[in-house]
Amino acid sequence: MSSSPALEFASALDMGRARSNNEDAIALDPQARLAVLADGMGGYNAGEVASEMATRIISQGLGRWLQNLGTPPSESVLHEAIEDWGRHANRTIFESARDVKEHHGMGSTVVLAVFTGDLLVVGHVGDSRAYRLRQGQLDRLTRDHSLLQEQLDGGLITQEQALTSTHRNLVTRALGMDEQVEVETRSHEMRSGDILLMCSDGVYDLLDDQEMARLIGQAETLDAACKALVEAANDAGGKDNISVVLVRVGAEPGKRKMSWWPFKR
Repeated sequence: MSSSPALEFASALDMGRARSNNEDAIALDPQARLAVLADGMGGYNAGEVASEMATRIISQGLGRWLQNLGTPPSESVLHEAIEDWGRHANRTIFESARDVKEHHGMGSTVVLAVFTGDLLVVGHVGDSRAYRLRQGQLDRLTRDHSLLQEQLDGGLITQEQALTSTHRNLVTRALGMDEQVEVETRSHEMRSGDILLMCSDGVYDLLDDQEMARLIGQAETLDAACKALVEAANDAGGKDNISVVLVRVGAEPGKRKMSWWPFKR
């Protein structure tokens, strides 16, 4: 595995325009080359408890493990570690939801990313997503664990029907829903200049892939890109909490507008 390129991290959280609290959470660990994003659900304030638990447990535990290794882990060992820490977070959230009255029914999606060498390993549970932006093309790296995705996969509805489906936000897998959970993990090759986008459904439900790619490509910094995505989601209705993580590979911090982007501001 090749030496690891430099990474630049940025993130943004916003309540949106329709919610009275924020149930999304983000944890970044640049030293461990790790990012975690979660979208909580269930009960009064319990959703934000679940998402905070998910991001804290995974970022602290997996981050500490990664930093203590000394040498980069093999791809298979890294997949196993991501799955183990996802299951640990699931068990902790499940037990809290079972034992604490105020937490009954709580759960959380999670999507996390670890960069090692020229590989990105993504783990996820639920419908929070990861994308890779390369030369203006945004490719989705995760498959939603949702009823809507199952209907699409089964040919029961079309992509056009999915846009207005009443099942858009019904997840079939989440941390805390059951005592056991399957954490899906996949590896992806990353090149210098690629950007990882992680976001909750408060972003991608309101912005299509082309719009997200355009907003990131036109921004002069990653922080500005995060802000642009939040503002666009709010302008489109802001019906849910909004969370965004961006990680650029092999770029100098503060690098200006991407030279490949074809549109003028």
